[in-house]
Amino acid sequence: MTAPSPTAAPASPSADAGALSAESIARIDRAIAKYPPDQKQSAVMAALAIAQQEKGWLDTATMDFVARHLGMPPVAVYEVATFYTMYDLAPTGRHKLTICTNLPCALQGATRAAEHLKSVLGIGFNETTPDGCFTLKEGECMGACGDAPVLMQNNRKMLSWMTPERLDQLIADLRKECAK
Repeated sequence: MTAPSPTAAPASPSADAGALSAESIARIDRAIAKYPPDQKQSAVMAALAIAQQEKGWLDTATMDFVARHLGMPPVAVYEVATFYTMYDLAPTGRHKLTICTNLPCALQGATRAAEHLKSVLGIGFNETTPDGCFTLKEGECMGACGDAPVLMQNNRKMLSWMTPERLDQLIADLRKECAK
């Protein structure tokens, strides 16, 4: 008996621990359709984002599923997932806060803002508060240098000019959401 090839499709979605829903697979297939048939691997970033939206984070089984669906080696998917900070390789808190610490943001107060967040939340980068409300991440360039320091909330909402006062208000508002 030979082992399945890394690009072989699973026998059925239910047989694969990392399988995605039919809806997510259809969304990935729409992303794939944007590229020439021999370049479906180009949809890897979109596929990972869709998988993360469904699963909440990217475990190895889910990344392996994405690799098989795109016909690429799993290690190539892992390389993408570990390079970009928007992909979560472990469960995160309800509110993932990613602060840009790249040089332009740092020069405009991001380092000070990051230290303020660490102090207020009582956690460091890549940590989650004990109540599961917040995960703090460090990001590299969010393309909004003129708005520095910038923070991304849950990979969806960019917040600009994040002074300690604005951060305190954000944390207070998000804590209320977590308390519900």
